[in-house]
Amino acid sequence: MGHSHSHNHSHATENLTIAFWLNTGFAMLELVGGFYTNSVAIMSDALHDFGDSLSLGLAYYLQKKSEKGKDKVYTYGYKRYSLLGAFITSIVLVVGSVFILSEAVQRLAEPQQPDTYGMMILAVIGIGVNGAAMLRLKKGTSLSEKAVSLHFLEDVLGWVAVLIGAIVMSFANIPILDPLLSIGIALFILINVYKNIRSVLKIILQAVPEHLSETEIKKQLSEFTDIREIHDIHSWSMDGEYNVVTFHAVLLENKTQLELEELKSKIKSTLRKADIQHITIEFEIQECDAEGDKDGHEHE
Repeated sequence: MGHSHSHNHSHATENLTIAFWLNTGFAMLELVGGFYTNSVAIMSDALHDFGDSLSLGLAYYLQKKSEKGKDKVYTYGYKRYSLLGAFITSIVLVVGSVFILSEAVQRLAEPQQPDTYGMMILAVIGIGVNGAAMLRLKKGTSLSEKAVSLHFLEDVLGWVAVLIGAIVMSFANIPILDPLLSIGIALFILINVYKNIRSVLKIILQAVPEHLSETEIKKQLSEFTDIREIHDIHSWSMDGEYNVVTFHAVLLENKTQLELEELKSKIKSTLRKADIQHITIEFEIQECDAEGDKDGHEHE
């Protein structure tokens, strides 16, 4: 499981590197194309992309940092650095979307007919470049990759909208369509970014992962007839992929050290199948548990 998790992080770093260079290179093309076509949708997206390049570079650095193993300062390793990258990328997306909204609203008051032919050429290139990057990042499992994939989803939808708008405007004089498309795209992205930020904050605040509820953990351990009950269950995730669970297991009868180690090994094997990577178990004996209750829950 540890090797698989390390491979996922390495894959995430590679994806973020590709995303950074694609985004930066295409932002330069957008800026030139936006001035040439006189399209607010393209120019605002170009400025938005330059801001995203900064956040992508930071996300790459933090994702790389998150691959470091544990030390005396971070005993679980640096996994949560990737969350910081996801959070910053999401915030940049919010700022960029708000900027696009403000620019589009201004253009609504003074609509200008853009160069539709130039828009169509840029739109086809944009769909191809950003679509390829989005499909690659969509396969990733880290929250950083998911946050960045939202950026490329935004761009794909944006260029699809630009293409449709350019085709329509080439047949009809409807300049207001350009800013209206920008507003629709920005609102769609804001909704998705909200969901991503909510996921990041839940992990930072150590909320119980959805698939690791107390009920689910007890269900996974119900096959062990040696265990009388499970209590003091705590579960959280380090980065959305590396999950941690700790609990106390009250045994029906005393066991030798070897028997305890064998039981612990079987329990961990069962829980790892439920996508739990770090498991801490404290065994208690029924008689000791009762005495502890009388003395004020000493086992806690």
